[in-house]
Amino acid sequence: MDIDSIQIHFSQEALWLLNLCLAIVMFGVALDISPSDFKRLWRSPKSSLLGVASQFIILPALTFGLILILQPKPSIALGMILVAACPGGNISNFMTHLSGGNTALSVSLTAFATVAAIFMTPFNLQFWGNLYPPTASVLRTISINPLDIFKTIALILGLPLILGMWWRSYQPELAQKMAKWLKPLSILIFIGFVAVAFSLNYDIFKKVIHLVILIVLIHNAVALSSGYLLARIFSLPLADQKTLTIETGIQNSGLGLLLIFTFFEGLGGMTIIAAWWGIWHILSGLAISWYWSGKTQLSSST
Repeated sequence: MDIDSIQIHFSQEALWLLNLCLAIVMFGVALDISPSDFKRLWRSPKSSLLGVASQFIILPALTFGLILILQPKPSIALGMILVAACPGGNISNFMTHLSGGNTALSVSLTAFATVAAIFMTPFNLQFWGNLYPPTASVLRTISINPLDIFKTIALILGLPLILGMWWRSYQPELAQKMAKWLKPLSILIFIGFVAVAFSLNYDIFKKVIHLVILIVLIHNAVALSSGYLLARIFSLPLADQKTLTIETGIQNSGLGLLLIFTFFEGLGGMTIIAAWWGIWHILSGLAISWYWSGKTQLSSST
C-alpha cells in the first residue's frame, strides 16, 4: 500500500470534535497565563530567546536535515515538517513542573509560542515544505493558501487564548479551579480522538504504521536532544535546560491533525506521523520528567 496515495477518513462531526477539543485545550492553557508571563520573557531574555529559537528555527531546520538523511515518503516528510512547525504541546507545563524545571519560563514560552504559531506555523510549513522537492510537489498538488491556515490557527489558538486570559483576570479563583480539570480532560479527549481514528482506519494503520514508528521515535529524540544541547551550549541553569528540552520535544500534534484533516484531506503519511507523535511524545516526555524528578528528589535529600 502506497502511503502517499491513501487518505485517513474521518467524519465532519469528529472533525468538529477535534476543533472543540483544541479550543478547550487552549482555553485551559490560557487560564494559567497572565500578561506578566509575556513580560517575564524580557526579564530572562537569554533563556527566552533560546526557547523560541529552539522551537521555531532550530527544530524545523533539524527536521529538514533528518528528512534529507532518511528520505521518507513525501507525505511522511510533510508530516514531519508540519509537526516541527507546530507550537509546544499543552502538557509541556505539567511535564516541566514534574521534572523540576523552570515552570514560569515554560508558561511564558507557551504563551509566546501560541501567539507566534499563528504566523510561524504556516511560514515554516511553506518554507521547509517547498524547499524539499517531493514535499513541494505535494503542496502544489493540494494548492493550499497559507492565509487560510493562518486564519484557522488564529481561530483555534488565538481566540481561546484571549478568552482564557480574560476569564483569568475576571475570575482568578474559578479560573484556577477550572484549569486543574480542563487540562487532563483535554488530554483524555485527544487520546480518545486518536484511538477512534485508529479504530475507524485500523486496516490502513496496520499496513503502514511500521513506516512511521521508528521515524517518530528518531524525530522526537532529535527534538528533545536539540533543546537540551542548545541550553547546555549556552550554559543555561539546569532548570532552564529541562524547560527547553521539554518545550522543544513536546509539540501540539493535535493542531497538526486538525490542519491535516482540514487542508490535506487526511493525507496518509501526514496523519499517521501526527497521530503517532501525539501518543509517543506523551510517553517520552513523561519518562524524561519522571527521571529528572527522581534526580531532583535525590539531590535535595542529600
